[in-house]
Amino acid sequence: MQVGFCFNRKRETEDSLAPDFYAECDDEETIEAVRSALARRHRVSPIEANEDAFEKFRRLRPEIVFNMAEGLYGESRESQIPAMLEMLRIPYTGSDPLVLGICLDKATAKEILTYHRIPNPPFAVVRDLQSATALPSLPLIVKPLAEGSSKGVTNAALVRTRKQLREQIDFVLTQYRQPALLEKFLPGREFTVAILGNGEETEVLPIVEIQFQELPPHINPIYSFEAKWIWDTVEKPLEIFACPAKISAALQKKIEGICRAAFSVLRVRDWCRIDVRLDEKGVPHILELNPLPGILPDPDANSCFPKAARTAGISYDALINRVLNIACRRAGLKP
Repeated sequence: MQVGFCFNRKRETEDSLAPDFYAECDDEETIEAVRSALARRHRVSPIEANEDAFEKFRRLRPEIVFNMAEGLYGESRESQIPAMLEMLRIPYTGSDPLVLGICLDKATAKEILTYHRIPNPPFAVVRDLQSATALPSLPLIVKPLAEGSSKGVTNAALVRTRKQLREQIDFVLTQYRQPALLEKFLPGREFTVAILGNGEETEVLPIVEIQFQELPPHINPIYSFEAKWIWDTVEKPLEIFACPAKISAALQKKIEGICRAAFSVLRVRDWCRIDVRLDEKGVPHILELNPLPGILPDPDANSCFPKAARTAGISYDALINRVLNIACRRAGLKP
């Protein structure tokens, strides 16, 4: 099968951009690992998700595209490549443009979850400092409305005073030039859940727990940008994840249940990683959905989706090809 492979390559950040601008993009090791996994079974055509991508897709006409392109510009950037492919009637892995846009706009996703009575933290959206009224009570998490990979969620994102709140809102508005999402801080344990499949074939992989006690002392118990990219490195990996999570069967059932429900009502396809946190009563709440999950190949890189897959006995190469096969079946193609 002729498979297109679309990605955004991580680069050095220009002075005019936020320092973490390319954090969502993939490094050369990940790009090569995915290409190699696909090439074991298929003819692969790598295509970078830039201004030339549309013409390359139109010329090559692959039978299907393995899409892990995050996009670069705009709050609907993750939707750009799927929209191109739909225009060209080329099938692809993962969710459609509408779903990707909704999940990246965290407030819109939360509104849909709330409508369907799926627990998620109370929230407010602040578009300027003057409108920062009638907010959820402190403590709060302050984050950019439409970013991934913990961009903008620094250790200072957990605010406990009005002064900290105003400073963090100003940081988001200035640095990311987009509204700030404020969420009630949930003090319980945090998990991330990898899901594969569609419909009745949807499979929940072993749950990963984030062990905040492994972070440096006096650090806020959140999975911040520093925790993800600075303190936990391949050279000095932290034991920050436990997989499978050591939880009761009852809690596992509750977490899997709300994740399946969120996956369904937001119409996510093929695969997704969902972040979950417990409130003060131990009730699980959805934090956000990641329909383009990170898939770093090195086990020491602590990438959660591959970690959950390995715990389930699925190798990295098998995971990549399973996602492709799931998309092929959905599109009516023979893998």
